[in-house]
Amino acid sequence: MRFFSALGLCAALAACEVPVDATVQTPSGTLTDPEVSTPARARARSFVQVVETLEPVAERECRARTQGVNCDFNILVDDRPGQPANAYQTVDRQGRPIIAFTLALIADARNADELAFVMGHEAAHHIAGHIARQQQNAVAGAVIFAGLATLSGGDANAVQSAQELGAQVGARSYSKEFELEADALGTVITKKAGYDPLRGSEFFTRIPDPGDKFLGTHPPNAARIEVVRRTVAGL
Repeated sequence: MRFFSALGLCAALAACEVPVDATVQTPSGTLTDPEVSTPARARARSFVQVVETLEPVAERECRARTQGVNCDFNILVDDRPGQPANAYQTVDRQGRPIIAFTLALIADARNADELAFVMGHEAAHHIAGHIARQQQNAVAGAVIFAGLATLSGGDANAVQSAQELGAQVGARSYSKEFELEADALGTVITKKAGYDPLRGSEFFTRIPDPGDKFLGTHPPNAARIEVVRRTVAGL
């Protein structure tokens, strides 16, 4: 698995505090408190506070909605240099769910509500089992495309190419639906943690709109904001 450092504070941020005389570990070295700008310290404190507040809520929601699923979230910072603003969910080799934020995303977030909404969205991916479902779709796509290539008389290379294409198509087939599901459940988690998901979803107004591309991985930003609004109205 990838290894992350959490702003030089600790590996698992849920039990951490950022003292006034904090040091921040960056790719270029360690900065002592006088060298770290006040906005940077404020963002670090805000991120840690959101983790401490939202993580137990996400874990309770996970346990309430699933059975036999590891709900012990490990929330980390991906501090590899040059990474774009991004957050993602994965699992380690032991099946523990990981939510990773890049430094650029933490810097880009304008308030704690945006951080909380993104965190809730990524936690929702795990609770809904999207990684496993995506893998199942990829396998199904590979089998179908390989079968079609075989029936059409394709050679081994043609069948292998069809498998690869089928896996890509299968993995993307329901990706938009998965994102909207995560937006809806992420809204619930964000609200239960005491943050404003409507304010948090304003993050979508500043990122490129993927539109409604065929087999695109993300739905239009307007559709995602509408899901958040409908979910909040129903709470």
